[in-house]
Amino acid sequence: MSDGTVNRNKVAAGWRFALSGLERFGVVIAFVALFGYNAVTQSETFLKPENLRNLLNQNADIGVIAVGMTIVIIAGGIDLSVGAVMAFGAAVGMITMNALFDGGGVNEVLAVIVGLATGIGLGAACGLLNGLLVTIGRIPAFIVTLAGLIGFRSVTLAIAEGGEIRAADGLTALQTFGRGGLEIPGVIDYYGQPVVFYWNILIFFAVVIAGQLLLSRTRLGRHFIAVGSNETAARYSGIAVNRVRTWSYVLVGACAGVAALMSLTRMNSVSSSGVGHLAELDAIAAVVIGGTAMTGGRGRVWGTMLGVLILIMISNMLTLADVEVYWQGFVKGVIIILAVLIQRGRAN
Repeated sequence: MSDGTVNRNKVAAGWRFALSGLERFGVVIAFVALFGYNAVTQSETFLKPENLRNLLNQNADIGVIAVGMTIVIIAGGIDLSVGAVMAFGAAVGMITMNALFDGGGVNEVLAVIVGLATGIGLGAACGLLNGLLVTIGRIPAFIVTLAGLIGFRSVTLAIAEGGEIRAADGLTALQTFGRGGLEIPGVIDYYGQPVVFYWNILIFFAVVIAGQLLLSRTRLGRHFIAVGSNETAARYSGIAVNRVRTWSYVLVGACAGVAALMSLTRMNSVSSSGVGHLAELDAIAAVVIGGTAMTGGRGRVWGTMLGVLILIMISNMLTLADVEVYWQGFVKGVIIILAVLIQRGRAN
Protein backbone atom coordinates (compact mmCIF):
# COMPACT_ATOMS: atom_id res chain seq x y z
CA MET A 1 0.00 0.00 0.00
CA SER A 2 1.45 3.40 -1.02
CA ASP A 3 2.14 6.23 1.40
CA GLY A 4 -0.48 8.34 -0.40
CA THR A 5 -3.17 5.73 0.20
CA VAL A 6 -2.18 5.41 3.86
CA ASN A 7 -2.35 9.19 4.30
CA ARG A 8 -5.75 9.36 2.65
CA ASN A 9 -7.04 6.59 4.91
CA LYS A 10 -5.72 8.45 7.95
CA VAL A 11 -7.40 11.66 6.83
CA ALA A 12 -10.67 9.81 6.19
CA ALA A 13 -10.46 8.16 9.62
CA GLY A 14 -9.79 11.55 11.18
CA TRP A 15 -12.85 13.05 9.51
CA ARG A 16 -15.01 10.13 10.63
CA PHE A 17 -13.77 10.58 14.20
CA ALA A 18 -14.46 14.31 14.06
CA LEU A 19 -17.97 13.80 12.67
CA SER A 20 -18.68 11.16 15.30
CA GLY A 21 -17.59 13.59 18.00
CA LEU A 22 -19.74 16.34 16.49
CA GLU A 23 -22.74 14.02 16.43
CA ARG A 24 -22.28 13.07 20.08
CA PHE A 25 -21.24 16.41 21.54
CA GLY A 26 -22.25 19.02 18.97
CA VAL A 27 -25.21 20.17 21.07
CA VAL A 28 -22.93 20.52 24.11
CA ILE A 29 -20.47 22.62 22.08
CA ALA A 30 -23.31 24.81 20.79
CA PHE A 31 -24.69 25.27 24.31
CA VAL A 32 -21.30 26.24 25.76
CA ALA A 33 -20.62 28.64 22.86
CA LEU A 34 -24.00 30.38 23.18
CA PHE A 35 -23.76 30.55 26.96
CA GLY A 36 -20.31 32.10 26.70
CA TYR A 37 -21.48 34.59 24.07
CA ASN A 38 -24.44 35.69 26.20
CA ALA A 39 -22.27 35.89 29.31
CA VAL A 40 -19.78 38.17 27.52
CA THR A 41 -22.23 40.39 25.61
CA GLN A 42 -24.75 40.68 28.46
CA SER A 43 -22.40 40.51 31.40
CA GLU A 44 -24.51 42.84 33.55
CA THR A 45 -27.78 40.92 33.25
CA PHE A 46 -27.46 37.41 31.78
CA LEU A 47 -25.50 35.75 34.59
CA LYS A 48 -27.67 37.15 37.36
CA PRO A 49 -29.26 34.17 39.18
CA GLU A 50 -32.74 35.67 39.01
CA ASN A 51 -32.42 36.21 35.25
CA LEU A 52 -31.36 32.60 34.60
CA ARG A 53 -34.13 31.43 36.93
CA ASN A 54 -36.78 33.49 35.14
CA LEU A 55 -35.65 32.35 31.68
CA LEU A 56 -35.95 28.74 32.77
CA ASN A 57 -39.30 29.27 34.48
CA GLN A 58 -40.83 30.91 31.40
CA ASN A 59 -39.89 27.96 29.20
CA ALA A 60 -40.12 25.00 31.58
CA ASP A 61 -43.51 23.96 30.18
CA ILE A 62 -42.10 23.82 26.63
CA GLY A 63 -39.22 21.74 28.00
CA VAL A 64 -41.61 19.17 29.45
CA ILE A 65 -43.46 18.90 26.12
CA ALA A 66 -40.12 18.52 24.33
CA VAL A 67 -39.29 15.50 26.49
CA GLY A 68 -42.53 13.82 25.42
CA MET A 69 -41.89 14.82 21.81
CA THR A 70 -38.47 13.17 21.99
CA ILE A 71 -40.07 9.87 22.96
CA VAL A 72 -42.74 9.95 20.25
CA ILE A 73 -40.20 10.88 17.53
CA ILE A 74 -37.77 8.17 18.65
CA ALA A 75 -40.67 5.71 18.34
CA GLY A 76 -41.15 6.77 14.72
CA GLY A 77 -44.05 9.21 15.11
CA ILE A 78 -44.72 12.90 15.58
CA ASP A 79 -47.34 14.97 17.42
CA LEU A 80 -48.38 18.38 16.14
CA SER A 81 -51.29 18.66 18.56
CA VAL A 82 -49.33 19.12 21.81
CA GLY A 83 -49.87 22.89 22.04
CA ALA A 84 -53.62 22.52 21.55
CA VAL A 85 -53.74 19.61 24.02
CA MET A 86 -51.90 21.79 26.54
CA ALA A 87 -54.50 24.55 26.15
CA PHE A 88 -57.37 22.05 26.32
CA GLY A 89 -56.02 20.45 29.51
CA ALA A 90 -55.39 23.85 31.12
CA ALA A 91 -58.91 25.07 30.30
CA VAL A 92 -60.67 21.96 31.61
CA GLY A 93 -58.40 21.85 34.66
CA MET A 94 -59.16 25.48 35.53
CA ILE A 95 -62.90 24.98 35.05
CA THR A 96 -62.80 21.88 37.25
CA MET A 97 -60.99 23.54 40.15
CA ASN A 98 -63.21 26.64 39.92
CA ALA A 99 -66.35 24.48 40.01
CA LEU A 100 -65.11 22.46 42.98
CA PHE A 101 -63.92 25.47 44.96
CA ASP A 102 -66.51 28.09 44.08
CA GLY A 103 -69.59 25.98 43.59
CA GLY A 104 -68.84 22.67 45.29
CA GLY A 105 -67.49 23.95 48.57
CA VAL A 106 -64.41 21.73 48.26
CA ASN A 107 -61.23 22.59 50.17
CA GLU A 108 -58.99 24.90 48.12
CA VAL A 109 -55.96 22.61 48.06
CA LEU A 110 -58.05 19.58 47.14
CA ALA A 111 -59.81 21.53 44.38
CA VAL A 112 -56.44 22.54 42.90
CA ILE A 113 -55.08 19.00 43.09
CA VAL A 114 -58.15 17.53 41.39
CA GLY A 115 -58.11 20.24 38.72
CA LEU A 116 -54.43 19.71 37.93
CA ALA A 117 -54.87 15.92 37.87
CA THR A 118 -57.81 16.38 35.48
CA GLY A 119 -55.63 18.39 33.11
CA ILE A 120 -52.90 15.74 33.10
CA GLY A 121 -55.42 12.92 32.65
CA LEU A 122 -57.11 14.74 29.80
CA GLY A 123 -53.75 15.24 28.09
CA ALA A 124 -53.01 11.53 28.37
CA ALA A 125 -56.50 10.72 27.01
CA CYS A 126 -55.93 12.99 24.00
CA GLY A 127 -52.62 11.24 23.41
CA LEU A 128 -54.35 7.86 23.63
CA LEU A 129 -56.89 8.96 21.03
CA ASN A 130 -54.10 10.10 18.71
CA GLY A 131 -52.21 6.86 19.24
CA LEU A 132 -55.21 4.64 18.50
CA LEU A 133 -56.03 6.56 15.33
CA VAL A 134 -52.41 6.17 14.17
CA THR A 135 -52.01 2.48 15.06
CA ILE A 136 -55.46 0.93 14.75
CA GLY A 137 -56.95 3.47 12.37
CA ARG A 138 -53.76 3.39 10.26
CA ILE A 139 -53.97 7.14 9.60
CA PRO A 140 -50.61 8.91 9.15
CA ALA A 141 -49.46 10.58 12.37
CA PHE A 142 -49.06 13.91 10.61
CA ILE A 143 -52.74 13.92 9.58
CA VAL A 144 -54.06 12.70 12.94
CA THR A 145 -52.13 15.22 15.02
CA LEU A 146 -52.75 18.05 12.57
CA ALA A 147 -56.47 17.36 13.00
CA GLY A 148 -55.90 17.32 16.75
CA LEU A 149 -54.10 20.66 16.58
CA ILE A 150 -57.16 22.18 14.93
CA GLY A 151 -59.81 20.24 16.84
CA PHE A 152 -58.52 20.52 20.42
CA ARG A 153 -57.80 24.22 19.98
CA SER A 154 -61.30 24.74 18.58
CA VAL A 155 -62.88 22.99 21.58
CA THR A 156 -60.79 25.13 23.94
CA LEU A 157 -61.89 28.31 22.19
CA ALA A 158 -65.52 27.18 22.41
CA ILE A 159 -65.22 26.41 26.14
CA ALA A 160 -63.70 29.79 26.88
CA GLU A 161 -65.87 31.60 24.29
CA GLY A 162 -62.72 32.85 22.63
CA GLY A 163 -61.46 34.58 25.77
CA GLU A 164 -59.67 33.47 28.90
CA ILE A 165 -60.61 31.55 32.01
CA ARG A 166 -59.47 33.05 35.31
CA ALA A 167 -59.09 31.40 38.67
CA ALA A 168 -62.04 31.91 41.03
CA ASP A 169 -61.78 34.66 43.64
CA GLY A 170 -60.00 33.38 46.71
CA LEU A 171 -58.30 30.53 44.85
CA THR A 172 -54.76 31.49 45.80
CA ALA A 173 -53.18 28.04 46.03
CA LEU A 174 -52.23 28.19 42.34
CA GLN A 175 -50.23 31.36 42.78
CA THR A 176 -48.68 30.03 45.97
CA PHE A 177 -47.45 26.95 44.12
CA GLY A 178 -46.33 28.95 41.08
CA ARG A 179 -44.24 31.33 43.17
CA GLY A 180 -42.99 28.70 45.58
CA GLY A 181 -39.92 26.55 45.38
CA LEU A 182 -36.59 25.88 47.01
CA GLU A 183 -34.37 28.71 48.12
CA ILE A 184 -30.83 28.54 46.70
CA PRO A 185 -28.51 28.79 49.73
CA GLY A 186 -26.33 31.89 49.70
CA VAL A 187 -27.83 33.34 46.50
CA ILE A 188 -29.68 36.66 46.65
CA ASP A 189 -31.23 38.88 43.99
CA TYR A 190 -30.82 42.59 43.23
CA TYR A 191 -33.07 43.52 46.14
CA GLY A 192 -31.24 41.32 48.63
CA GLN A 193 -33.96 38.65 48.68
CA PRO A 194 -33.11 34.94 48.44
CA VAL A 195 -33.46 33.50 44.93
CA VAL A 196 -36.09 30.76 44.79
CA PHE A 197 -35.78 27.83 42.40
CA TYR A 198 -39.42 27.58 41.30
CA TRP A 199 -41.30 24.29 41.43
CA ASN A 200 -41.94 24.43 37.67
CA ILE A 201 -38.20 24.36 36.97
CA LEU A 202 -37.77 21.40 39.30
CA ILE A 203 -40.65 19.62 37.54
CA PHE A 204 -38.90 20.19 34.18
CA PHE A 205 -35.62 18.67 35.39
CA ALA A 206 -37.49 15.79 37.06
CA VAL A 207 -39.28 15.00 33.79
CA VAL A 208 -35.93 15.13 31.92
CA ILE A 209 -34.40 12.63 34.35
CA ALA A 210 -37.45 10.37 34.18
CA GLY A 211 -37.48 10.48 30.36
CA GLN A 212 -33.78 9.67 30.10
CA LEU A 213 -34.12 6.77 32.53
CA LEU A 214 -37.17 5.51 30.63
CA LEU A 215 -35.24 5.35 27.36
CA SER A 216 -31.97 3.99 28.72
CA ARG A 217 -33.00 1.77 31.62
CA THR A 218 -36.41 0.25 30.87
CA ARG A 219 -37.78 -2.38 28.54
CA LEU A 220 -40.41 0.03 27.20
CA GLY A 221 -37.71 2.56 26.34
CA ARG A 222 -35.73 -0.05 24.41
CA HIS A 223 -38.91 -0.97 22.57
CA PHE A 224 -39.47 2.69 21.60
CA ILE A 225 -35.99 2.72 20.05
CA ALA A 226 -36.47 -0.65 18.33
CA VAL A 227 -39.82 0.33 16.80
CA GLY A 228 -38.45 3.63 15.56
CA SER A 229 -35.32 2.00 14.12
CA ASN A 230 -37.02 -0.79 12.20
CA GLU A 231 -40.70 -1.49 12.70
CA THR A 232 -40.65 -4.75 10.73
CA ALA A 233 -37.67 -6.15 12.63
CA ALA A 234 -39.26 -5.11 15.91
CA ARG A 235 -42.48 -6.94 15.01
CA TYR A 236 -40.56 -10.11 14.07
CA SER A 237 -38.76 -9.84 17.43
CA GLY A 238 -42.08 -10.17 19.21
CA ILE A 239 -42.57 -6.53 20.13
CA ALA A 240 -46.19 -5.32 20.17
CA VAL A 241 -45.50 -2.43 17.79
CA ASN A 242 -48.96 -0.87 17.93
CA ARG A 243 -49.04 -0.96 21.72
CA VAL A 244 -45.57 0.56 22.03
CA ARG A 245 -46.32 3.33 19.57
CA THR A 246 -49.64 4.08 21.29
CA TRP A 247 -47.82 4.42 24.61
CA SER A 248 -45.50 7.01 23.07
CA TYR A 249 -48.52 9.18 22.21
CA VAL A 250 -50.01 8.69 25.67
CA LEU A 251 -46.74 9.87 27.23
CA VAL A 252 -46.44 12.96 25.04
CA GLY A 253 -50.09 13.77 25.81
CA ALA A 254 -49.42 13.40 29.54
CA CYS A 255 -46.41 15.71 29.17
CA ALA A 256 -48.69 18.27 27.50
CA GLY A 257 -51.02 17.90 30.51
CA VAL A 258 -48.13 18.51 32.91
CA ALA A 259 -47.19 21.57 30.86
CA ALA A 260 -50.80 22.74 31.22
CA LEU A 261 -50.63 22.67 35.01
CA MET A 262 -47.27 24.50 34.89
CA SER A 263 -48.88 27.22 32.79
CA LEU A 264 -51.81 27.45 35.22
CA THR A 265 -49.60 27.92 38.25
CA ARG A 266 -47.47 30.52 36.49
CA MET A 267 -50.24 32.60 34.88
CA ASN A 268 -53.23 31.89 37.21
CA SER A 269 -55.45 31.98 34.11
CA VAL A 270 -55.92 30.30 30.73
CA SER A 271 -55.87 32.18 27.43
CA SER A 272 -57.74 29.96 24.99
CA SER A 273 -55.74 31.27 22.04
CA GLY A 274 -52.40 31.97 23.75
CA VAL A 275 -51.62 28.94 25.90
CA GLY A 276 -49.54 26.42 23.97
CA HIS A 277 -49.45 28.59 20.85
CA LEU A 278 -46.67 27.20 18.59
CA ALA A 279 -45.50 24.93 21.43
CA GLU A 280 -45.17 22.10 18.91
CA LEU A 281 -42.69 24.19 16.87
CA ASP A 282 -40.54 24.96 19.91
CA ALA A 283 -40.66 21.34 21.09
CA ILE A 284 -39.70 19.89 17.71
CA ALA A 285 -36.93 22.47 17.33
CA ALA A 286 -35.49 21.50 20.73
CA VAL A 287 -35.70 17.80 19.89
CA VAL A 288 -33.93 18.18 16.56
CA ILE A 289 -31.26 20.51 17.96
CA GLY A 290 -30.69 17.96 20.72
CA GLY A 291 -29.71 15.31 18.20
CA THR A 292 -32.82 13.15 17.93
CA ALA A 293 -33.26 11.75 14.42
CA MET A 294 -36.56 12.73 12.79
CA THR A 295 -36.60 9.30 11.14
CA GLY A 296 -36.81 7.67 14.57
CA GLY A 297 -34.75 5.11 16.43
CA ARG A 298 -32.10 7.46 17.82
CA GLY A 299 -32.23 10.28 20.34
CA ARG A 300 -31.33 11.58 23.78
CA VAL A 301 -33.53 13.31 26.32
CA TRP A 302 -30.54 15.12 27.84
CA GLY A 303 -29.79 16.45 24.34
CA THR A 304 -33.35 17.74 24.12
CA MET A 305 -32.87 19.51 27.46
CA LEU A 306 -29.81 21.29 26.03
CA GLY A 307 -31.84 22.05 22.89
CA VAL A 308 -34.46 23.78 25.06
CA LEU A 309 -31.75 25.80 26.81
CA ILE A 310 -30.22 26.76 23.45
CA LEU A 311 -33.60 28.00 22.19
CA ILE A 312 -34.04 30.01 25.39
CA MET A 313 -30.69 31.72 24.84
CA ILE A 314 -31.41 32.35 21.16
CA SER A 315 -34.78 33.94 22.02
CA ASN A 316 -33.08 36.03 24.69
CA MET A 317 -30.46 37.19 22.17
CA LEU A 318 -33.10 38.09 19.59
CA THR A 319 -35.13 40.03 22.15
CA LEU A 320 -32.15 42.03 23.34
CA ALA A 321 -31.20 42.69 19.71
CA ASP A 322 -34.66 44.28 19.25
CA VAL A 323 -35.75 41.62 16.74
CA GLU A 324 -39.55 41.67 16.56
CA VAL A 325 -41.24 38.67 18.13
CA TYR A 326 -42.95 37.94 14.79
CA TRP A 327 -39.56 37.07 13.28
CA GLN A 328 -38.49 34.74 16.06
CA GLY A 329 -40.64 31.90 14.74
CA PHE A 330 -38.92 32.28 11.36
CA VAL A 331 -35.52 31.94 13.02
CA LYS A 332 -36.64 28.78 14.84
CA GLY A 333 -37.94 27.36 11.56
CA VAL A 334 -34.57 27.97 9.92
CA ILE A 335 -32.86 26.26 12.86
CA ILE A 336 -35.06 23.17 12.39
CA ILE A 337 -34.19 23.00 8.67
CA LEU A 338 -30.46 23.36 9.36
CA ALA A 339 -30.54 20.70 12.08
CA VAL A 340 -32.34 18.25 9.78
CA LEU A 341 -29.84 18.93 6.98
CA ILE A 342 -26.97 18.21 9.38
CA GLN A 343 -28.64 14.96 10.41
CA ARG A 344 -29.04 13.93 6.77
CA GLY A 345 -25.39 14.66 6.17
CA ARG A 346 -24.42 12.44 9.09
CA ALA A 347 -26.64 9.64 7.80
CA ASN A 348 -25.04 9.86 4.34
